[in-house]
Amino acid sequence: MTTLPKKILMNRPFNFGAGPATLPQEVLSEAASEMLDWHGSGMSVMEMSHRGSEFGIIYEQVQTDLRELLAVPAHFKILFMQGGGQAQNAIVPLNLARAGSADFVVTGSWSERSQQEARKYCSVNVAASSEPGSFISLPEPASWKLNPTASYVHICSNETIHGVEFHELPDLKALGSDAPLVIDFSSHVASRPVDWSRVGLAFGGAQKNLGPAGLTLVIVREDLLDRALPICPSAFNYQLLADNQSMFNTPPSYAIYIAGLVFQWLKRQGGIAAMEARNQAKAALLYDTIDHSRLYYNQVAHNCRSRMNVPFFLRDENLNAAFLAGARDHHLLQLKGHKLVGGMRASIYNAMPLEGVQALVAYLLDFEKMHG
Repeated sequence: MTTLPKKILMNRPFNFGAGPATLPQEVLSEAASEMLDWHGSGMSVMEMSHRGSEFGIIYEQVQTDLRELLAVPAHFKILFMQGGGQAQNAIVPLNLARAGSADFVVTGSWSERSQQEARKYCSVNVAASSEPGSFISLPEPASWKLNPTASYVHICSNETIHGVEFHELPDLKALGSDAPLVIDFSSHVASRPVDWSRVGLAFGGAQKNLGPAGLTLVIVREDLLDRALPICPSAFNYQLLADNQSMFNTPPSYAIYIAGLVFQWLKRQGGIAAMEARNQAKAALLYDTIDHSRLYYNQVAHNCRSRMNVPFFLRDENLNAAFLAGARDHHLLQLKGHKLVGGMRASIYNAMPLEGVQALVAYLLDFEKMHG
């Protein structure tokens, strides 16, 4: 195996993109060193048969590491799929909506898209929505109007566009519902622990905290595996995927391998509890800077601010272009906000080091001195 020269990784810009997002430098270096020959096999992981012994070693380690990191109980299956989170907006109702209806709590653009897609396959009840308040807060669970016959209740536990996060998952049993909770945790998976006692199914695209685009993670309780609608395509049937170790068809094997390197990196960092503490510190530093500024502001209610995606605005929007140009000059990339909301957005996922947030804060303060 060759080693990637350190100079290639030195002085890399800090990438605040919402996804595909920055990856740990150690992971990029290791992947580069193994690109042509994985562990003496004579093959790149991209060239391996997904049913061969070499990839079998990778796959088993990935499963083991992920289950350990996220403390996934034994009665949950871990599936590796394709199609991203948006495909799961169809795949979930195709697998779970046997009762013909589902509840949705709409807290931003992603949960809005989820309920719209689900309407193609089942009846949808919007149990609560924060759209009237411009998606800057979360509706209190006690106010949710849940359908007692719903097949499941769907939430997006972190909205990347609007910067709103459920810091605690709702307890549906306390709300009088026996329906399983489905969470789209694409943008905060592995950034904090998951209370699996409150979850029936969790899904997420890998391209924010786990690895490259192309891999979708689904963690589903075993008793929910056999509920697929007759029209559900075989390649999307959770039961068939579980029975075939996610290899009913060819899985996104290289993306699984990269995710495995990320899992090992996470373990070296101290695991999920250590990452949560680090993420809390990064978010606190950035929000505190914005809150004490005369130039910048964040609209999200303090009790549900995302630790992963921090949207903010300049009070003088005529300065937006100059702000972004200056950020690029300071090697701070992809800070432009989503087109639906405008402004700026800093995504500070697991792989964003504290030094990156410190560099952003320093730039924010300098820019304010010049223009505030």
